[in-house]
Amino acid sequence: MASVAPRFEQWLSSEEVSRLSRDQGDPEEFARQRAEAYERFLELPIEPNPLYRGYGYFSKVDLTGVDPMAAGPAVPLPPRDDHAIRIVHDVTGSRFEIPEEDHRDGVRVTPLEEVWSSRKPSLDTFLRDAEEPTDRLSALATALLNRGYRLELPDRLARPVRVQEVTVLSVPKQAISVRRSIRVGHGVQLLASEEVYTTSSSSDGQRLYASSTDLDLGDSSKTVFLTVHAPDLRTVSVYRRTATTGVDSRLGWMWNGLGGFRSKVRNHTRLTGRGSVAEDLQSFYGARDQSYDSSFDLTHTATDTHGTSVTRGVFTDEARGMSRGLVRIEPEARKTVALISEHAMLLSRGARSDTIPILEILCRDVKATHSTSVAPVDPEKVFYLESRGVPQADAIRMIGEGFLSNVFDRAPVAGLREILFPSLQARWDGEEIVWRDGAFPLLPHLEVTGTEAAPDWRFDSKLR
Repeated sequence: MASVAPRFEQWLSSEEVSRLSRDQGDPEEFARQRAEAYERFLELPIEPNPLYRGYGYFSKVDLTGVDPMAAGPAVPLPPRDDHAIRIVHDVTGSRFEIPEEDHRDGVRVTPLEEVWSSRKPSLDTFLRDAEEPTDRLSALATALLNRGYRLELPDRLARPVRVQEVTVLSVPKQAISVRRSIRVGHGVQLLASEEVYTTSSSSDGQRLYASSTDLDLGDSSKTVFLTVHAPDLRTVSVYRRTATTGVDSRLGWMWNGLGGFRSKVRNHTRLTGRGSVAEDLQSFYGARDQSYDSSFDLTHTATDTHGTSVTRGVFTDEARGMSRGLVRIEPEARKTVALISEHAMLLSRGARSDTIPILEILCRDVKATHSTSVAPVDPEKVFYLESRGVPQADAIRMIGEGFLSNVFDRAPVAGLREILFPSLQARWDGEEIVWRDGAFPLLPHLEVTGTEAAPDWRFDSKLR
């Protein structure tokens, strides 16, 4: 019997989109974008590139009845770090907790409702990086936008700024779609984290988490943006991240996939400032029928820029992963140094991964390389550990954890491997990472290497 094609209007109706628009107080500019996004949601395929449609990374996605206006009680929270800006998104809305010292130093956090009511120049700044959706899920994310903020860090702020953003899904069929616009001033250092959790596994339909991030980095600034993706295995997620770099600025993107049912990640970084550096670091652990689809684009337009992308995935059971990387070096981007490294380890016959690195070089005076592999665990390494008394299952686990630690150790966050390993071990043991009162899986205090406590920023020009 032939399978029934999904009716996407059952996921979300035009009336629900109009009601959400009125509830959010959309200005005319975005109300039009939201309506157009819904029309594109009905028309576009989930995978726009016909070369990859046969891979089936987004099969079994069914967001029928997804609810961006779901109601429920606020999730419990642990005490806040007194020196960190904390932003929490849950079923009740968004909560912003800003230290007095940040207020005093001119750090501005503008919630979405205030952005919508602001004057046109500020509104245009918030919306200017929005791209026209090219696939069904990205269009859905725009149509369901219901959380967001604008963060502005003033020039020459003497101390580092820490932002901890937490999203907790707690209601079946809940939808949270967040857009954040961040401007990092000249010479400023920012460490921002985005953490996604669920209170319990939902058996009543799938949930949606959508995340859109636009970074504008000033000259000589240092920015780290760390994502820990750990919702339950019924959550469909869509990430869109863009950045432009200033002169001599440094950027570290990190994305760590530990949960979720289907996850799509799209990164686009333009190195527009001379001497700027960007690293895109991603790790995935996939089990059961999880699927990760990651695509990044590093575009070099200025001279003396360094771009590195390192992706590592470990997949078992029927899990799947895809990593598509593009480095484009424009004709004027002389003395560029670029590297793509995409590698996956398969722990079962049913697991699958595809790695597709692409170099597009339009300038001669550059150094650009790529490496890629998809392979099972090396049996010689397993045998070596077994000969030292390590059971086979523990040996495979040690090798897999060491494989992923290549990403953790490159990260410009002190001790990231030790911070993330408890969550990785829980997933390896078949457990979900659950947000519950008294047992919050939040990130602890973090430091960027390059502060006084750790003077060596982990960006280098060596191709390793």
